[in-house]
Amino acid sequence: MITRFKRYLTILLLFYSFATIAFAQVDSQLIEYPARNSDNQIPNDNLIIDSEYNLLEALEGISVPYSIRKNLELVTVTYYGFDDKLHQGQLIVHKNVAPEIKEIFDEIRKIKFPIEKVIPLARYNWSDDESMKDNNTSAFNHRYISGTRILSMHAKGLAIDINPEQNPYIKNDVISPPDAEYNPEIKGTITANSKIVKLFKSKGWTWGGNWTSLKDYQHFQKELD
Repeated sequence: MITRFKRYLTILLLFYSFATIAFAQVDSQLIEYPARNSDNQIPNDNLIIDSEYNLLEALEGISVPYSIRKNLELVTVTYYGFDDKLHQGQLIVHKNVAPEIKEIFDEIRKIKFPIEKVIPLARYNWSDDESMKDNNTSAFNHRYISGTRILSMHAKGLAIDINPEQNPYIKNDVISPPDAEYNPEIKGTITANSKIVKLFKSKGWTWGGNWTSLKDYQHFQKELD
């Protein structure tokens, strides 16, 4: 009697195991699990990749003191280009402002403020002039303020230049980039009433368009406490 019961119990357990495996296989066929990227986000098949470096590649070709390098972080952002398509780019910034840069660019994307491209300066051999001529939006560059021996806020990853062709640096008769023109009627231009200015200011950044001795319409920077 006991032997028969054990045999019956064994058959039930085997049946249960086979049934569980069969249902699991059907389940896996019915559910499609989307692939995810390194940020655990579902990729957009229509995304145009302007930049896809790792931090080591993004810092290639320049000597950066360890005291600065240790604080740098590579941030991947998405934005609408002048072609009205969604793009992916990257900024090197100080790690303390990385979270708010992500938040600001999320809002920039939502309002569809157009940005030409966002590529680390390694692509331009660390030439700010070449980057500006290409209307590239960038952050970190270990360089001095133009005409001085004072390190720029860019050298700390605490400054960003956006759409230089539409938002040039203007001081007296000097305009950078040279062929740029500041016209608030052109898309991609930053003005005092732009939502992008309000976004940066809400996070404690200052805008070069508010400066009096010169105008740097492309430029945002932040002092850390």
